[in-house]
Amino acid sequence: MHVPLWELLWFSIVANMSIAAMNFSLMLNSVGFYQISKLSMIPVVCVMEWILHNKHYSKEVKWSVVVVVIGVGVCTVTDVKINAKGFLCACVAVLATSLQQISIGSLQKKYSVGAFELLSKTAPIQAISLLVLGPFIDYYLSGNLISDYIKSITSGAIVFILLSCSLAVFCNISQYLCIGRFSAVSFQVLGHMKTVCVLTLGWVLFDSQLTLKNILGMLVAIAGMIIYSWAVEAEKASSKVTTHTKHSLTEEELNLLKEGLENIPIKDYELGESK
Repeated sequence: MHVPLWELLWFSIVANMSIAAMNFSLMLNSVGFYQISKLSMIPVVCVMEWILHNKHYSKEVKWSVVVVVIGVGVCTVTDVKINAKGFLCACVAVLATSLQQISIGSLQKKYSVGAFELLSKTAPIQAISLLVLGPFIDYYLSGNLISDYIKSITSGAIVFILLSCSLAVFCNISQYLCIGRFSAVSFQVLGHMKTVCVLTLGWVLFDSQLTLKNILGMLVAIAGMIIYSWAVEAEKASSKVTTHTKHSLTEEELNLLKEGLENIPIKDYELGESK
């Protein structure tokens, strides 16, 4: 189905704001505050879906999200330093990323397009606009021109840049597929499993330090994800039962209506009697 150009442009603007603001937030803020801003995306997504689509969540889902946020916060948040420019970038990043993820799901449902089709329509617009505007925004926030980086770039850096871009493609595909199949909140909750995997693989492969605080935080986060999965399935089962009950009541009402019609006396005009 055809997606209007203005919707693609609007989505691309929001997505580009998300990409730029997330990177600048990481650059300008401490890692601890950056992690806090990422954790705030789950409640922001919930609130925005409630405002935009009047979507409601069960108590079980809400509490499971709280458990996930606490768990990931315990195992990742360390130093927290805030500055005005970094705080502004973090706020823009959280709002833009939340809106972008909600828009992915709503556009796929509204126009009945698949993840790959929507990505193929939005990616060229995003790439062109970032190539044009990116250098100016980068200079405004960092004070460095693109030429300053080119002078000191090495062949090894180019290889890692290309590798990063390739992995970003797969990351975008998984994002579109996951949100299209489930929801933006589910994507955020499952996305924090990445943090758990990064900490675990860092300890296994690179002998990174893994403290008791990290382990406890990961266990709480995993428990929250398990509870979230159970809560979502319970919510789906409950909605199915409610829908079935509504259909059953409709059938009962139809049967009562039929019985009532059968009991109404029908006059036989030929005999002048009522049956």
